[in-house]
Amino acid sequence: MEIKYWAATDVGRKRAHNEDNFLVDKNLNLFVVADGMGGHASGEVASAVAVQTIRDVIFAERALLDAFEEDDPGAHIEISTVLEYAVHAACAAIFRKAQQEPEKRGMGTTVVSLMLVGNRGFIAYVGDSRIYLLRNGTVYPLTEDHSLMNELIRSGKLNAEEFAGSPYANFKNAMTRAVGVHEHVEVDILDFEVLPGDSFLLCSDGLYEYLEGSDIAANLALSDIEDIPGRFIDLANCRGGKDNITALVVQLPHLPETTGRARELNFTIETLRRLPLTRQLSYQQLCKIMTASRMRPFERHEVISREGTPGGELSVILEGTIRLSREGREYATMHASQHFGEMDLVDTGDRTLTATALSDGRMLVIERRDFYDILHRDTHLAVKLLWNLNQELSARLLESTDGLLKLRSQLAGQGLDANDFEEVDEVEPDTDETAEITQVKKRGFTEVEIEVDLDPVDEVEVDVEVEDVDEVDVEVEVEDVEEIEVSELEEV
Repeated sequence: MEIKYWAATDVGRKRAHNEDNFLVDKNLNLFVVADGMGGHASGEVASAVAVQTIRDVIFAERALLDAFEEDDPGAHIEISTVLEYAVHAACAAIFRKAQQEPEKRGMGTTVVSLMLVGNRGFIAYVGDSRIYLLRNGTVYPLTEDHSLMNELIRSGKLNAEEFAGSPYANFKNAMTRAVGVHEHVEVDILDFEVLPGDSFLLCSDGLYEYLEGSDIAANLALSDIEDIPGRFIDLANCRGGKDNITALVVQLPHLPETTGRARELNFTIETLRRLPLTRQLSYQQLCKIMTASRMRPFERHEVISREGTPGGELSVILEGTIRLSREGREYATMHASQHFGEMDLVDTGDRTLTATALSDGRMLVIERRDFYDILHRDTHLAVKLLWNLNQELSARLLESTDGLLKLRSQLAGQGLDANDFEEVDEVEPDTDETAEITQVKKRGFTEVEIEVDLDPVDEVEVDVEVEDVDEVDVEVEVEDVEEIEVSELEEV
């Protein structure tokens, strides 16, 4: 697949020198933008050290890129880990240089890096520079700012409209993470599927502060890639240009046969977005959920899972219909965009329901171990997921409590209460067959249920003599029986 790219950087209209840097390595399909900080040209040094160190580390591990297998989850982890390590190495290199040169102490930089391997994209980032994806005319942010403003918004303490009038307004551009200020830094990573026709914009805050989503879509869609970065820079300068401006554009060629796959990915993302468990997640966080899940097709009448067997997965129906049952009784019917099994994410017990497909279809499956891995890797995502899970389980508990209260009210209206029900007697006869007789005494009448499970026999006779009984329920489950006789049921 031929990848096109072009980049440009500009000092802007307010700054004396440019502290931004970018790097393109066409052999590694590696693209990096860094926005330095520190003053006295220290920021320029930090950003230059960052982009070069990241490239050097990836180059040293290029054998992993050549051996990458898209169907191997372990290979995805290896590439993500290498890219993450490269940013850690850059952080340590900048910090050491600052310790050796006291005038540069405190210098640091943002980093956004994109590496394309096969049909996967790998991102590692720190700070408030950004990466945008344009797919089928829609712009998606693939990074989240590590800034004070964004942290307050993500934690729910403020919304974007309230920030300007808050005590924190003067610290809008303050970063909560940067590469090189300290010896170590937390790096966010993302592994996602790329498609022919995708376009990417890597940029510093000097550009995106002046952009709307429509600006990004309109310019990334242009056919002459060499014009795009310059157009972005001109737009930012015309609207103020108060900071250094860097734009790096990457385009993948269009292939008509991939249109269906793009629609399928968008459909899956939108289905996840509507789930109670994943509501209010960003596009980037939804990509993490989708990457951690697997697609599972199913056929009509297929038993997908059985009660009493080990569980451990959440299932999201994308297409088709599934019936949930317990002990042979229907519990619920689930359709596309619905899910089941959320309790399996936290409960290590056996399944309590059997899932049977009523039609052909497919579903997205998230296993418990992968769910836990997401929680360990991304604390912000973990908070959202656990909060949503708590809300979902609380709603289920309230629904069950409400149902029990309504039932109690109905019984009270009939002059009954729970103490009027007594279950007694369970009998197993001394024969090869097994029988269960349950007698339930209610005020005013008696109900007898007889359930018989038999191995293959030639003849079965059930002889019941009862008087003054309102109901007798005889249920027989047998195989290869020639004759069944039920006789002498009187006054029933």
